[in-house]
Parts: sequence; structure tokens; C-alpha cells
Amino acid sequence: MVAEVKKQISSYRREQAEATKARIAEAARSLFARDGYSATSMDAIARQAGVGNRTVYAAFGAKREILNAICEEWLRRAGVRPLAEQVLGASDPGARLRGAAHWLTVLYATDFDVVRILDSAIDEDQETRELLRGKLRGRNRVMDSLIASVEPDLTVPVADAQATFRALAASGVYGELVVESGWSPQRFESWLADTLVSQLTDGKLKRAE
Repeated sequence: MVAEVKKQISSYRREQAEATKARIAEAARSLFARDGYSATSMDAIARQAGVGNRTVYAAFGAKREILNAICEEWLRRAGVRPLAEQVLGASDPGARLRGAAHWLTVLYATDFDVVRILDSAIDEDQETRELLRGKLRGRNRVMDSLIASVEPDLTVPVADAQATFRALAASGVYGELVVESGWSPQRFESWLADTLVSQLTDGKLKRAE
């Protein structure tokens, strides 16, 4: 009986700790988006989250670790890891190429404010730069694998095709077309799919419907 009570208390404390971490990360995200990553202090995050400064440090240790948590939650919400597997599992190469456009659109459309936060933090200290470069390399590996999956149907070298996709995936492209010019994410996805088909296969694969 005592052991069961202790187990319940331990479970409750873990849940409370996770809830506190989530609240801190959400507070930090709102401040990073509003004031910029560099201008946001750990003290400001603590005030926004309604917790003590020591609680923020105990939960994360450093501001870049909060940034990492925000990024991981964004990827989880977007579901891009299972989505990449789904795209790669398609038997039709045209569907895989259009799926690459869909994958990127889902990634950006889910939480584009996080993309801008990450972009703004790239010039921070070396540890933060390494963290963000690692995230970018991970994204690029997925994108490269999506393009490599249609290599037999490409009319350009696969390395050039991968570089083209990465260039079109620059956050500034999505930001200009969707955020600034008012395109819907669906229109962006259709444009990107058609562009990939045209540029990488000379229209050999079907364009997006």
C-alpha cells in the first residue's frame, strides 16, 4: 500500500514537472516571437511563465535548451517524421515528389513562427549555432532522402536536384509567398510540387493535381 502511494506521488510529480516545462517553453516561445531570441532573458521567461527564475534554470539549464524543446514540440506537432516515412513508402515516384512538397508545406504551415525564431537565433553563441545547424542538417537529410527516392526519374544529377529543393525550401521563400503575399499553404504546396516536377524531371512525372 505504501509503495503504491509513493508510486502515485512520483507519477504526479513527474506530470507536474512536465507541465511546468511545457508552460515555460510556451512562455519563451511567445517572447522569442515578440521580442526576439537575443533580447529575451531567462528572467523575462520566468515572469511570463509565472514561475521562479530558479525553476526555469532547473527545468532547462540554458536558454538554448528551451529553444531545443520548442523545436522538438514543433516537429512533433507537425508529425513530419512519420510523414516522411509515409511519403517514402509511396510506390509511385510522382507521388513521392509531390509528397516532398507536401512534407515541407506541413512543416512550415504548422508553426512558421518557430521557423522565424530559429532563424533569428542562428547568430547567437557557438553552442546555439551548433544546435541549430544540427537541426538544419537533420531537416536536409530528410529532404535529400525524399529527392533521392526518385533518382531514376530525375533529368538532372541527384545532387543538383537536392540542392534545388533545399533552395526552394529556404524559409524566406515560404515567408514571402504565404506570409507576405497571402498565398494559402495549399497554393504554396501546389506551386512547389509543380516547380519540382518541372525543374527536376522536365515534366516527365505528372504535375500536382
